[in-house]
Amino acid sequence: MAASLLLSLIFLISTLSLLASSSSPSKATPNPTTFTIPLTPIFTKHPSSDPIKTLNSLASASLTRAHHLKHPKSKSPLAKTKVFPHSYGGYSISLSFGTPPQTIPFLLDTGSSLVWFPCTSRYLCTDCNFPNVDPSKIPSFLPKLSSSSKLIGCKNPKCAWISGPNVVSRCQDCTNSENCTQACPPYLLQYGSGSTLGLSLSETLNFPEKLFTDFLVGCSIFSTRQPAGIAGFGRSPESLPSQLGLSKFSYCLISRSLDDTSESSDLVLYRGSSSDSKTSGLSYTPFRKNPVSNNSAFLEYYYLNLRKVIVGGKSVNIPYKYLIPDSNGNGGTIVDSGTTLTFMEKPVFDAVVTAFKTQMGNLPRAADVEAKSGLGPCYNLAGVKLEKVKFPDLTFHFKGGAKLELPVVNYFAFAGNSSVVCLTIVTDSGFGPGLTVGPAIILGNFQQQNLYVEYDLENERFGFRRQSCNK
Repeated sequence: MAASLLLSLIFLISTLSLLASSSSPSKATPNPTTFTIPLTPIFTKHPSSDPIKTLNSLASASLTRAHHLKHPKSKSPLAKTKVFPHSYGGYSISLSFGTPPQTIPFLLDTGSSLVWFPCTSRYLCTDCNFPNVDPSKIPSFLPKLSSSSKLIGCKNPKCAWISGPNVVSRCQDCTNSENCTQACPPYLLQYGSGSTLGLSLSETLNFPEKLFTDFLVGCSIFSTRQPAGIAGFGRSPESLPSQLGLSKFSYCLISRSLDDTSESSDLVLYRGSSSDSKTSGLSYTPFRKNPVSNNSAFLEYYYLNLRKVIVGGKSVNIPYKYLIPDSNGNGGTIVDSGTTLTFMEKPVFDAVVTAFKTQMGNLPRAADVEAKSGLGPCYNLAGVKLEKVKFPDLTFHFKGGAKLELPVVNYFAFAGNSSVVCLTIVTDSGFGPGLTVGPAIILGNFQQQNLYVEYDLENERFGFRRQSCNK
């Protein structure tokens, strides 16, 4: 396997080196300020089609994602960042790279920053036998068909975005040379249950009325459990919003029945200054920066100032240390499009669940479904008149007075066609009494369904309102 990867890298480097000499300049294009991209949910059913096992897969995948966001690797000779496998239930967009353009699907991820695609005809993805996925037919970008493909050089400042600030010291051919032609070292992106390996390219990103040249994009040639590329929308320089100079972006995640769908909603990208104007009907809360500087991943997350959680009109007692990142960067709340089910640190989860149990105490529990699905509490509504069932409201209160009042379908889900409903929030066993590592709360995309959300980067704030996202 190692020999095969080395040959693939050599092949890619040689191909791009030949292409670099024949690259042609881009034509001048208009400068629009708004771009709209269709956003489609992707969900992979459990192979057995058992709805309870599907919920279990979602819960397990969300925990894996949460664990990785809480334990990210700092940049090193093989830069590591966060990505998520196809089975997390993400949302996809299509982007066009190259000259002429090649359109590739990407998973939208606000929890990481690098944009990368499966690359070359030799792309290999192991352990990618997901339902509805043929590993031999994964859409891949072909650099040899693009006249604008160029390798990022080792002395290119963008190389340091991926490989860290000391990358030049690792480029042997560049130490004493002003005219270094050595390529930026290969990257290795690691995540909870897989990885991807590739090289950094300079390419042209195409929109209908605008071309963005010299865009850094990852060209992955080998992956495990990663059949699609990632469009990183985090806060680091290599992210799509940073490279395009976006002032804000917004999306509206359509409701889904835990299944693939051909429907889509819109991801809207905004360039140019928006001043301090607010979008009509949105409630806003400021982003919060993590105080640490020695963990680059914590700095690229979108932290929110969560003040309290309300269940059924009653405030849940959550210790302050879980709401705000401490001096080590641990604690706090982030919003993440790549996590499916919201994660809460165990003490927070226990307090929230206790509040639900107290207010729903008369409903029969479904212990068997809890054991099989990994979710809980679950309630059996068989024989219960639904009009008499009162689900407690779940509301998140943020700094500035913004209140996120979730519809019941965003935090309770039926276990398939059964009469059992389960709370769609997950936790793990924690790290010992009082210990927190990384974000304490991760607001996932299942809880963001049928919400219009806006990441106002220029004014450092997060806006939202409830609305139907289905067209």
